[in-house]
Amino acid sequence: MTTSTELETPARPSGGAVDRFFRLSERDTSVAREIRGGVATFFALAYIVVLNPIILGSGKDLYGHTLNLGQLTAATALVAGVMTLIMGVGGNLPLAIAAGLGLNGVVAFTIAPTMSWQDVMGLVVLEGIGICLLVVTGLRRLIMDAIPLPLKKAIGVGIGLFIALIGLVDAGFVSRIPDAAQTTVPVQLGPSGELTGWPILVFCLGVLATFALLVRKVPGAILISIVGSTILAIVINEAAHLKAQDWGLIQPKLPHNIVETPNFHLLGHFSLFGGFVHAGTITAIVFIFTLILSDFFDAMGTIVGVTGEAGLLTEEGDVPNINRVLFIDGLAAAAGGAGSVSSNTTFVESAAGVGEGARTGLASIVTGVLLALTSFLTPLATIVPQQAAAPALVVVGFLMMTQIKDIPWDDWSIAVPAFLAITLMAFTYSITVGIGAAVIAFVVVKFAVGKFREVSPLLWVVGALFVAYFALNPIQQALKVK
Repeated sequence: MTTSTELETPARPSGGAVDRFFRLSERDTSVAREIRGGVATFFALAYIVVLNPIILGSGKDLYGHTLNLGQLTAATALVAGVMTLIMGVGGNLPLAIAAGLGLNGVVAFTIAPTMSWQDVMGLVVLEGIGICLLVVTGLRRLIMDAIPLPLKKAIGVGIGLFIALIGLVDAGFVSRIPDAAQTTVPVQLGPSGELTGWPILVFCLGVLATFALLVRKVPGAILISIVGSTILAIVINEAAHLKAQDWGLIQPKLPHNIVETPNFHLLGHFSLFGGFVHAGTITAIVFIFTLILSDFFDAMGTIVGVTGEAGLLTEEGDVPNINRVLFIDGLAAAAGGAGSVSSNTTFVESAAGVGEGARTGLASIVTGVLLALTSFLTPLATIVPQQAAAPALVVVGFLMMTQIKDIPWDDWSIAVPAFLAITLMAFTYSITVGIGAAVIAFVVVKFAVGKFREVSPLLWVVGALFVAYFALNPIQQALKVK
């Protein structure tokens, strides 16, 4: 696979303690390249500092209480920053951590209405502890090892398609049709079937510029594009007198105040077992199971996909320092609950930094520091609009899609689950759904062709769990869970 890093000249060994600790020379990278990658990842996922508070702040608990947006913003940035720093030092991989999208929606709109916010976050803490126990027992790594390498490649391709779609949707280039009941077409070009407005122009120019820089082998192509597009967006916003709704989530407008004192009041506001008392044991267990299964496989897919894009997987498809990486990811889930910002997990936007050349945990340290500082510099986090950051996701999606050549499409027992993994991640907007469908299909197809002995017994169990995951609603109804 050809990435922006491979198009550059080999990095010179930097030497010294930093080089030895992060193994920069061994992974053919440099301090400058890691810094560049860390900054690119930060810009690609900085939107979560704004979006997570909006999602959680939109939910109400059983008693009608809502969470404060300012406190959510500060806590979201701090927890993500600290856990990304820990990932950088402990895992030595270019993986950033932040509040998981999808999981925060489940927390805000499914779990919160059945109990208090403190109870909800307590269940999230328990979810993280459960994931850590799976790592300590070795079960989580065994599950990862049980998945064949070609299927892991397909997961990486699916994530590439998924994050490209995220970029297109975030930028407004692709949108859902408001009244989908009147048509069989669920999505369309632009907001009304055509491209309109200055923000879309910023995105289109950003995509073209990024690809052009990439093809011309310009170091820092993605980062240059993000910064350049942001500057262009600020100029256009001022010249055209655009409104906040024209841009969507983030308007590229220079803030009046750069520094803002953060309010960390939400940290530590959770009740570990309150959910069992107020919502019932069965309900609490079902919620925890849902969170664990989603977080478990979402993170697994992201870790494999991003490290595969970085060229760090072994010949057997193993991730370096996998046990530490998985434990830190589980710890991040618990930290998210303890910080009242929902489960934190490895972020797929880490691929933006990898596309920029990041290969070690030094990039994660850069991203983590920037995220932590964002809790004090919240106004600056709102400068980069999605239309300026989204081109990075589209381009990195292209880079990750190139792994598709490594999948043996002539072997249908692999090709069928690979196809489902690739398509369903994007079409359902869920990494977990793509992996779940692929695992179930792999087990069923292997059994159908009489090759069931090629399926690990653990994968049979995982397949059964995914069947339960997809059938969660009827299971809840059968158990009369409200």
